[in-house]
Order: sequence, then structure tokens, then C-alpha cells
Amino acid sequence: MAEDFPGDASFGPLDEDGHDTSPLTESEQRRVALQNILDAWDEALGDGVDADILATTAIFAALSDMVEAYGEEAVAEMANGLADRVRQGEFTLNRVLN
Repeated sequence: MAEDFPGDASFGPLDEDGHDTSPLTESEQRRVALQNILDAWDEALGDGVDADILATTAIFAALSDMVEAYGEEAVAEMANGLADRVRQGEFTLNRVLN
């Protein structure tokens, strides 16, 4: 399939199914990760999981992975700054700016 576009540099290497195997940029990874999480979130809500239970479980899963990767002290330091970021609206999706 890649041979169909031999001179086009916009097409990266393709696997046997024709999917691009080029590494994702950090921005693309964030977009894909968020979409996957939102899809799983919707599925869990559809399965009857309460949103508050889902949210606290997601935070637990995220913090557990971060502690494993970076250690307790580093994650605790990062968490110290979360209160101010929440208050500044960084996590408010439908915020009205005056």
C-alpha cells in the first residue's frame, strides 16, 4: 500500500493493514489517550457506574501509575499544586470567561 504513494512524504510507514506506524507526537498521544479515556468513561457510565465513583477510581488509577513511575515524593509535590490549578479553572471544561 505504501508503494501507491512512493513520492509523498506525508505518508509514513504502513503496517500490513494499511495503518500508519509512524510514532505519534506528544500532542497526538494526548489526544488519543484522552479519547480512549472518555470512551471508557462513557462505557462505565452506561454500565451503571456512578460518576463520582468513576472519578475517584480514575484519580486513584492515575496517581498509582504516577507513583510507580516517579515515586511518592514527586507525586506528592505535583499534587500540592493541584488545588491552585483547580481554583484557577484549569480543569473546568465549560468555563465562562468574563
